[in-house]
Amino acid sequence: MLNDSDLPYWLALWRVPQVGPGLFKQLLQHCGDISRCFHMSADELLKLGLSEHQIAAIHGFQMGVDPLLSKGVDADLAWLQEENSHVITFEDPLYPALLKTIPSAPPLLFVKGDVGLLNWPQIAIVGSRQPTRQGLQNAKDFAKHFVREGFAVTSGLAMGVDAAAHMGAIAGNGPTIGVTAHGLDKIFPKRNRPLAAEMLNKGAWVSEFPVGVVPRPNYFPRRNRIISGLSLGVLVVEAAVKSGSLITARQAIQQNREVFAIPGSIHNPLAKGCHLMIREGAKLVEQAQDITEELLPLLSYQQKQLNLSLESVETVQLKVHSAPGYGKKTSEYQVLNVLDQDPMLVDEIVVRTGMSVADVNAALVMLEIDGAINNQQGGYTLARAS
Repeated sequence: MLNDSDLPYWLALWRVPQVGPGLFKQLLQHCGDISRCFHMSADELLKLGLSEHQIAAIHGFQMGVDPLLSKGVDADLAWLQEENSHVITFEDPLYPALLKTIPSAPPLLFVKGDVGLLNWPQIAIVGSRQPTRQGLQNAKDFAKHFVREGFAVTSGLAMGVDAAAHMGAIAGNGPTIGVTAHGLDKIFPKRNRPLAAEMLNKGAWVSEFPVGVVPRPNYFPRRNRIISGLSLGVLVVEAAVKSGSLITARQAIQQNREVFAIPGSIHNPLAKGCHLMIREGAKLVEQAQDITEELLPLLSYQQKQLNLSLESVETVQLKVHSAPGYGKKTSEYQVLNVLDQDPMLVDEIVVRTGMSVADVNAALVMLEIDGAINNQQGGYTLARAS
């Protein structure tokens, strides 16, 4: 769990110009304790790939002489004092497990609302900002069905299909998550602020962007990878051939997520993006049940994980931490961290960890040799503590 004294350093490093997920994680891995990065010499930081400008910002924050960076961190900390405001780091147990599996997972997330919802099974709905009337209705109807089947609906809190998806989830009395391309101190566009406020009754807003950051065109593709990364599957309702929705869908494919698309008239330009995705491998769907039937096995698995008793969670954590020679970066650790006392098939372990079948099987062999797991009825369980 993150110490309060470490949080300003996480926030500051994330605000240093041009420090993205890759460089951030490289620094964290090298330093171990993130505060140590702020005490390293300029030569050490240069060797790690930082520019002189970035080094000046880091040293300026540490010495209290960089008012811009310090002011930004103070704004983040002040926002955290507001009700239901959270910051989750990559090392936090609450960090969404599915999102953590993507290569460019953000090192920290700003969350407003139900932070526990981020690990809930989710289906993303994306589409045009200017959809047809039927497209709006499809987004609402599909979202309502998804939440009634036990999924949360995730989208981008934009106009059009995004807003309709959130509305449909609310109408179905289910949870919905809005991922933004800006800081969470203000919601854009302004027209969606009443909807966003209503979402907090049973949902959350999520962003990788700190307080005060406003939307920019290049921020939306970054936002889209989080939408797909949080979700088991992505549904494209209506989209032009060149659109942000197709960027989300292609990112979902790269992240090994299921992609679905609703077909339309060959004369509707907003159907052409869906037809293109279907030709590229997305699954054609005509009703919401087509999607939930395919994803329900994964839903059942995730719900089981969410409903583990506190005692079971503590047993899992104890087993993982006491297993000989398994550091957090190893395949064995990742496999141990998803197993419990109920037999789990290899396919389920692959889905949960995001690892390849070969890597999972290799880790299982080593864990079974060490007595950390048992093979029961074709599935694997944690070995009970003696």
